[in-house]
Amino acid sequence: MSDVRISRLHFPVTTLGPGRRVGLWFQGCSIRCAGCISVDTWDAGEGQVSLADVIAELARLAPAADGLTVSGGEPFDQPDALAALLTAWRSVSSRSIFLFTGYERDAIAPWLSAHPGLVDAVMTGPFRSDLPQSQALRGSDNQQLEILSELGAEFHSFDRAAGDADRRLDVLFDEAGHAWFAGIPARGDLGRLRRILALRGHHAEMSDRAARERAS
Repeated sequence: MSDVRISRLHFPVTTLGPGRRVGLWFQGCSIRCAGCISVDTWDAGEGQVSLADVIAELARLAPAADGLTVSGGEPFDQPDALAALLTAWRSVSSRSIFLFTGYERDAIAPWLSAHPGLVDAVMTGPFRSDLPQSQALRGSDNQQLEILSELGAEFHSFDRAAGDADRRLDVLFDEAGHAWFAGIPARGDLGRLRRILALRGHHAEMSDRAARERAS
């Protein structure tokens, strides 16, 4: 295995766990939850990069980071690459690894057993637009936060009702000048943002990938 499909890698991210974290988003998702705000990460035919290059970038960012947060896409759709990247992080950082997955806990249990100690805290379960969104770090209240290690204990502070501060978003920019958001917005926040921008003469739209996925 020499490649991995990655949507984006960014530092710092402040809205997906405690402190200033490296955010790593996998590309490709077989779960495809209805109402997902990250439709651009679904296509498994895009984002292929060298695994060695991603590991080198993680090593470069690790000294300044308070931890690593992994999301997607769906990380467990690339289980071997996921293990390789988390093992690489462990070799360069003593800070926590937090993982979002759309799979339920039972589905990822074999991987966790095969790779003990690689994940400190995990949020499991698919996004459900038909359920309330009242809890911190969750897109819907069915999602379950599980602490797996002493390092992961710092995530106990997120096992609570969400407040206004939990709906903050990081605004991030890539090399081409495209802007995107990291975080877990409240329902309807992105639609309201588009309307506000339109009233001020700006135009915001989904990426080309997201538009194609919603049309399919």
